[in-house]
Amino acid sequence: MARSGPKEIKLSRLLKEDLIELDLKEENKNKLIFRLVELVAKSGKIKDKKIFLKAIMERERMGSTGIGNGVAIPHTKSKAVKEMVLAFAKVNAGVDFGALDGEKVFLFFMLASPQDYVGEHLKVLADIAGLIRDKFTIELLKKSKQKKEVLKIITSHKK
Repeated sequence: MARSGPKEIKLSRLLKEDLIELDLKEENKNKLIFRLVELVAKSGKIKDKKIFLKAIMERERMGSTGIGNGVAIPHTKSKAVKEMVLAFAKVNAGVDFGALDGEKVFLFFMLASPQDYVGEHLKVLADIAGLIRDKFTIELLKKSKQKKEVLKIITSHKK
């Protein structure tokens, strides 16, 4: 059963420094997704990492979450998730992620939501889409060298 109405969930409150990786070396989509799932699991908000990984992979099979401009947002709602969590990773060499524009992906936002967080999940996805709609913001994130820098870019973004 879906919860009533999305409550305000800010990206800056979801994304924490320990859920940011700035120099991942994974070269293929499956390895990268597994690495992102490991990162999200570090939050302690995932009940079952295997079930969550399966849900993320099923979502990817429905269609790539590589949305273009070097960005992907792998995401899912799952009973394996206790509490909404967001991770961010950067792969400097880029990964062929099957993005809509056919280009490599460098920036990854992984969103994990509890099964019944329908509205909240969609709201956070919309917020991420708004953030990365700006090519200047994408470039800032690509060039970021420190986790605090990423947090500042995301926190200071105007909707």
